[in-house]
Amino acid sequence: MGTRRRREKALTPATLSKLPPGMHCDGGGLYLTVSESGARSWILRTRIRGKRCDVGLGGLSYVSLAEARDEAAKLRARAKKGEDIVAERRLKKRSVPTFEEATKSVHKEVAPTLRNEANKAGWLRSLEIHTFPVFGKKTVDNVDSADVLRAVAPIWTKTPDMARKTLTRIRRVMDWATIQGYRNVMAGNITIPLPNPCAGVHVALPRQPNEGSHAALPYPDLPEFMTTLRGSSSGLAVKLAMEFTILTAARTSEVLNARWEEIDFKGKMWSVPAERMKMEREHRVPLSNRCLEILKALKRLNDKDVVFPSSKPGTPLSNTAMLMALRRMGRGDLTVHGFRATFKTWAEEKTKFDTLVIEASMAHQVKGIERHYLRTTFFEERKKLMDAWATYATSTPTVKVAGIRGYG
Repeated sequence: MGTRRRREKALTPATLSKLPPGMHCDGGGLYLTVSESGARSWILRTRIRGKRCDVGLGGLSYVSLAEARDEAAKLRARAKKGEDIVAERRLKKRSVPTFEEATKSVHKEVAPTLRNEANKAGWLRSLEIHTFPVFGKKTVDNVDSADVLRAVAPIWTKTPDMARKTLTRIRRVMDWATIQGYRNVMAGNITIPLPNPCAGVHVALPRQPNEGSHAALPYPDLPEFMTTLRGSSSGLAVKLAMEFTILTAARTSEVLNARWEEIDFKGKMWSVPAERMKMEREHRVPLSNRCLEILKALKRLNDKDVVFPSSKPGTPLSNTAMLMALRRMGRGDLTVHGFRATFKTWAEEKTKFDTLVIEASMAHQVKGIERHYLRTTFFEERKKLMDAWATYATSTPTVKVAGIRGYG
């Protein structure tokens, strides 16, 4: 019996520093490994769920013989119960990224699949604006449903479309974190991934208003609205961008990402490339005199690539810039996209232009009509329609200030 005890406790504190390179058994699966360089560390060799595993217990300079024996005994007992002590220790040692870091990693994977640069920038920017200030610095294993709710609740009913996109993007980041193993926890001897914190958040959110539609301004109110817009407190670039959007009946993303190379001042035309169009076809927009006036004013203020710049050099206004301008005007009941409906209703009710011309002006796909016909024959008609629209929309008298009519 005494001989067996000596075999199980073969090492002594006095001999540890004198042992040559190799593995030196203390008994019970505990070894002191000595490298050629003289570094000494503890290893527990045991079986976990039928598989032999080596578990590091730390270096000799930090863990004494007595401490190594004690830790080895505890781990052996747990391994015998079937607990995966290796997986648990791996979880404890992992470096878990913050939500910001995870988002940037996911964005690198997602970006190549997005249609254009505007979509790539918008994907990341929505999370930078709405989630980073709330829980961006938290590691992904600590992000919970309460964090997600605090991020999307303030915009859920104000900007429904952006709120839904933001929630979808959060879900994707958290799914990535789960797949990478960053949200795994140990429950007894089982590794369990935490649920996605976006699951069930809808239950705590109110119903979104006007789902599937865009609130529009009645066209008789448009001239007065334009006057109010020009006198509002929003920045000049934002006000000009909104007026240009209304006068061209274009989509928000098409306008915000406009570049000077797309503008033909001489031909009075704006060519929107196919990759930025919903129908994925180039769209030529005839420019009224007022649109040209807006562009020339912007050209004097900003001669860089982006037509409607933000305060950050080289970047366009954010997707929410014009929506925030509406709120400052006390018109949170409207959406920017809704002005396309305003234009269509006015054109159908107050003009004699063919419906095909109106649809072509809005870059809608018209079945049964050849694309070539839409881009040539209709262009001259669309020029007349957009001139008439600009005349109507700006019919309220305005004052010229510093060369930019209606803006001071």
